[in-house]
Amino acid sequence: MYTVGTECSFPRTQVARKLAMVEADLERAEERAEAGESKIVELEEELRVVGNNLKSLEVSEEKANQREEEYKNQIKNLTTRLKEAEARAEFAERSVQKLQKEVDRLEDELVAEKERYKEIGDDLDTAFVELIL
Repeated sequence: MYTVGTECSFPRTQVARKLAMVEADLERAEERAEAGESKIVELEEELRVVGNNLKSLEVSEEKANQREEEYKNQIKNLTTRLKEAEARAEFAERSVQKLQKEVDRLEDELVAEKERYKEIGDDLDTAFVELIL
């Protein structure tokens, strides 16, 4: 038979034990919460840094894309100029060949005329000699 004091002390011990366990659980939960909040602050800072890095990379990418576009345009312009220069060079080479043929023809004609002039001179010399004699 239980007395009133004994009956109450048994549940009180259980309640005290449960209270101690709950307080210990609460303390561990608060420690985990503090650690979690600290981790959140770290991750938010890391996220901010990563966000800034991402913005920098996006700006760099945009600049690189602009440079790439400029280089493509420059290559296109230079390619066009190269084709034009090659066409002019081919035309100039053909013109040089035509002019060289004309020079060769005129040189041949000059040689022939010099020979004819010499023959005429020789004929005149002969004619003068015959006239004198």
